[in-house]
Amino acid sequence: MRRLTVGAATALAMGAVVLGGCSAPKGIDGKIADDWGPIAQPSSFVPEAGVCHASGFSETAYRSGYDPVDCAQQHQTETVYVGAFSGAAAERPAPPRSGSTELRTAFTECDRRAKSYLGNDWRSGRLWLGVTVPSTQGWSGGSRWFRCEVSELSDVENDGDVVDRSASLKGALTTASALRLGCYTYTRTADTDRFAAVACSKPHNAEFVGVTTGADAAYPSTKAAWDRYHGACRSLIAKYAKVPDDSNMQYRTGTVLVPNGAPEWKDGNHGIRCYAWLNQRKLTRSLKGIGSAGLPINYA
Repeated sequence: MRRLTVGAATALAMGAVVLGGCSAPKGIDGKIADDWGPIAQPSSFVPEAGVCHASGFSETAYRSGYDPVDCAQQHQTETVYVGAFSGAAAERPAPPRSGSTELRTAFTECDRRAKSYLGNDWRSGRLWLGVTVPSTQGWSGGSRWFRCEVSELSDVENDGDVVDRSASLKGALTTASALRLGCYTYTRTADTDRFAAVACSKPHNAEFVGVTTGADAAYPSTKAAWDRYHGACRSLIAKYAKVPDDSNMQYRTGTVLVPNGAPEWKDGNHGIRCYAWLNQRKLTRSLKGIGSAGLPINYA
């Protein structure tokens, strides 16, 4: 923009020289300097929301690599929202990095926006949410945006891989879909915990019931801390199954918690997926609304 403006001014100056002593056309006073408005401030690049990207998630985005695609084409991530850092966060000399207060604040906003975009908590589906920020060069050039990126995973319980999609996720969790978490065959050994998704009409011993939010600032590291979250999970199960939320819940069902891990907890993702686990029997229907007869107390 600056070269084009200077070029235009130079052309007019040359025109004034050519005109020499001839009278100026009507409406031109011959005074070049007072006819130019102020030069507009250059605007920094801001990405779009509601677009998809063929490449996988990256914490840092470069303007040169920005190449969004239509969500009907094959892609791995989708931008569900674009926000902006403001106040003290925008005054930082460099973009916020993992573990910073600013990135946690951005994640909280992305968490809320993703729920609106998808139609439900993203953790209720085989999905993952991340925050992308500008590069150091982009930040120096004035970029203060952050992107909220969602990806589909093959599963969320067994460290699944990113899935290539060819459709938008907008509204994908509004109704029942293959993305929604449901019923499972859960096996536990000394070394591993494995979930195998099955239809709730087939024999299964575990079911996703909801998400509890961790209150600990640091990732829970003690049995007492995890016991609190297991208790919160049992309360979710009681509401889901329509049974009394009392001390007998521990005798009705076991619980399995699936957090996203310590690094993501540090960045603000404190949501913990909660699963009911029936250690000694299997069901061929969902626990939803099953009542005390379907989820009896078992002291054995």
